[in-house]
Amino acid sequence: KTTVAARNINTTAALSAQAQKQDTKAAGNLPRGRIVAVIGAVVDVQFDEGLPPILNALEVHGRSTKLILEVSQHLGDNVVRTIAMDGTEGLVRGQKVVDTGNPIKIPVGPETLGRIMNVIGEPIDERGPINSKHFAPIH
Repeated sequence: KTTVAARNINTTAALSAQAQKQDTKAAGNLPRGRIVAVIGAVVDVQFDEGLPPILNALEVHGRSTKLILEVSQHLGDNVVRTIAMDGTEGLVRGQKVVDTGNPIKIPVGPETLGRIMNVIGEPIDERGPINSKHFAPIH
């Protein structure tokens, strides 16, 4: 049974993902990495080639819920330090991560006035999806 809040998050997440994909169509193969350390909200990710820029959003694969990591530092040895935008329970070393090619983007415009959303732009006010066609980086 899906709650209203879960449906709202899924709809807005789908719109946000669509906006991210439109921005990265020309990017081709984006860097893929794997988790090498998890310390609370801090997650270190190693890439074989092509480090993502600082502030880029990374998406963790192999989870039932979407988890976005934001690159905060390049550590050397092809490792980036990231900050998780949600809980890191269940993350394991070796888990796959993909660079989105963009910073975290949230919906903007008149549709967002009076709405409450989390840091990755998902509505948390139980008022339905945010049907914005415009997205902007959080930084």
